[in-house]
Amino acid sequence: MTTQASVPVLTIDGPSGSGKGTIARAVADRLGWSMLDSGAIYRAVGYAAGERKLDLTDAHAVARCAADTRIEFRDPGGGGDTRVVIDGVDATEAIRTETAGAAASAVAALPEVREALVDKQLAFRRPPGLVADGRDMGTVIFPDAPFKVFLTASAAERAERRYKQLKAKGLAVTLANLLHEIEMRDARDASRTVAPLRPAADAVVIDTTGQPIPAVVAAVLAVVRRT
Repeated sequence: MTTQASVPVLTIDGPSGSGKGTIARAVADRLGWSMLDSGAIYRAVGYAAGERKLDLTDAHAVARCAADTRIEFRDPGGGGDTRVVIDGVDATEAIRTETAGAAASAVAALPEVREALVDKQLAFRRPPGLVADGRDMGTVIFPDAPFKVFLTASAAERAERRYKQLKAKGLAVTLANLLHEIEMRDARDASRTVAPLRPAADAVVIDTTGQPIPAVVAAVLAVVRRT
């Protein structure tokens, strides 16, 4: 009988723009495993809190919102992006804005919110395996994961990647502002008292600066297949 604890997990942590989502999806597809985008969960909570006009510094109110909000990931089929449905409403595009990202970082710094979301994340661990993408997957949520990776890249390159993504969507953004926001978020995520952004002690650190996606995917798959 397969127990949840026996299901293999690959954690992929790292700062915003390091390529976690792209790499996690590609690796999950190659392995045939399910995927957890924990960042989308925090963005969903930030979005839901904003829709309810909550003060994002009110830890108890936001934690209640996190516990009550119904978050679903739906596969659209045909190779499209996974849809994020919040309380029955497709909010996939809404949670990918820079405003939603800032809200996610703010609510993620609240211990009460992080605690409220633990069980939602653990529930994704099911056969045949899970690729978990986030910031504390290997350190807090799945510390027993047999495979751990930490992706990083220079702030300048991460800002450039984000700039191209947003411009392709027709959004008016500036590279200078994005770089500033990424640097501020890095500092906030690394300095928070609960689950600060850092590699797990047993994680393999991979610098994606200047690396093509296939090369990074191969490096991550090698971590899984070396055992």
